[in-house]
Amino acid sequence: MATKEQILKKLQSVPYPGYSRDIVSFGLVKEVRACGNMAALKLELVTTEGKAGSKLRPSIEQALRELGITEIDLQINEKTTAEANAEKLAVRQAAMNNSLAGVQYKIAIASGKGGVGKSTVAVNLAFALKALGKKVGLLDADIYGPNLPMMLGLEGKQPRSANRKIVPLERDGVKVMSLGFLAPSDTAVIWRGPLVSRAIEQMLRDVDWGELDFLLIDLPPGTGDAQLTISQKLVLTGAVIVSTPQPVALSDAMKGLRMFQKVNVPVLGVIENMSRFLCPDCGKEHDIFGYGGAREAARREGVTFLGDIPIIAAVRVGGDTGAPVVLAQPQLEVAKRFLKVAQNVLEEVEAQAEVAPKRFVF
Repeated sequence: MATKEQILKKLQSVPYPGYSRDIVSFGLVKEVRACGNMAALKLELVTTEGKAGSKLRPSIEQALRELGITEIDLQINEKTTAEANAEKLAVRQAAMNNSLAGVQYKIAIASGKGGVGKSTVAVNLAFALKALGKKVGLLDADIYGPNLPMMLGLEGKQPRSANRKIVPLERDGVKVMSLGFLAPSDTAVIWRGPLVSRAIEQMLRDVDWGELDFLLIDLPPGTGDAQLTISQKLVLTGAVIVSTPQPVALSDAMKGLRMFQKVNVPVLGVIENMSRFLCPDCGKEHDIFGYGGAREAARREGVTFLGDIPIIAAVRVGGDTGAPVVLAQPQLEVAKRFLKVAQNVLEEVEAQAEVAPKRFVF
């Protein structure tokens, strides 16, 4: 009468087809039961073509017969690599959908190039929506330059975990998650595309966002891995494009706009940031980077112009000190403009509510 241990030892003499390594050390034997001259085995294989099981069966049965086992129940579950990957993807997607089940609107905040104030706009837009009575979350998907911890006064703080989920930090009622909470602020993130995609996916899947009206996703500049991951993994309500007025910034911004259109993500509109300098002394506006370029680009592309935000020191200071201007100085004209932009975004979202974007298939 063979024992489980004897069977496993014997199976160590059965190599995997095409390899010198045996099926036990490969971890393919998932279950072994033995009773008298009977044995039941279960193997799970992932192969390229799905043909290894038929090659292994005779060798396994022969090895068991050499132990005096005459009644053999051998179950070999074999999947191709493509099938196994599809199952893993489905599990991850289900977990992500569950994590975001309470989020009504998911909006990407994007720009074609860096330095246009996208994160500043995202932060103040979040608090403007909060001021309009909405429940808001803010995800920092700018993996290479996660600035939201500094801009929100949350540097050095770390989110806690509960029920195997990450609980996002909060700033004045807005939920926040950033890679900057998990890595030292002075450490450079030097990652290739797959790592970037996995990091973003994890922040979507493993964070307990709870019930939200809006989840704003602050994307890195450009049209790379982060943008494609978000477009692939989420059914976005839409994207908001941030640009400064000058042509060199608008050229890249329009590339970002067209990328979202190509992957069937509605573009809710364009925001012109750093649109004129608002003099704190005389109240006059001066065109430093030009004026009206984003409005004209939006008209040309057939999308909504959501509003313009002037240059004012209070916005920059608020970002550097963790005191967003909408939150810290709501009486300022620039804060009121953010509120107007938020109202326009809200109207666009409600207009898009009945239009479900198609999922982009890679």
